[in-house]
Amino acid sequence: MPFKPTLPAMLAVFLCAACTPPMLADRSAPMQGPTAPKPYPPPPETRATPIATRVIDLSGSCKRTEEDGFREDALVKVSRNAVQTLKWKLWVSRKGSCQFDLEDFKQVQQTPHIELHAIDGSACKLMVWQDPRRVTLAHARCEKHCTPGIYEQAWPVLFDPKSGACAEIR
Repeated sequence: MPFKPTLPAMLAVFLCAACTPPMLADRSAPMQGPTAPKPYPPPPETRATPIATRVIDLSGSCKRTEEDGFREDALVKVSRNAVQTLKWKLWVSRKGSCQFDLEDFKQVQQTPHIELHAIDGSACKLMVWQDPRRVTLAHARCEKHCTPGIYEQAWPVLFDPKSGACAEIR
């Protein structure tokens, strides 16, 4: 009796073939032929641009209070990408604050941006970088330096690179 494929049998064979990886004679050898398709790159407007390496010399002091109650008081001195002074406290309205002092950090990187790591073994790091309009002092994974529950609302501080005062946010 000749074999007569049925629709369910053909569908099962097709699905098994589509899910089975190709067999290689030598699994240690690289795969020949086409490989998995590469993902499309993101559109140009969403690609991150690298931080330009700049020599940062800043004697900055930014003290201000926003209308919504957010405040910052930051004092930083950087000479040729070496942080000499850093004392920064920010308040998230009346909910709490974050505080960063140079004595609690060790500088581990100078270019393309300055990076300081907390010496307490936490993952907290502070970063300083400059673009043409401002010098940014930012934090990452520093919840331990803040009042519980406010960290997600704690923003970086921006300095005017010429005057050292608070930069305008535009």
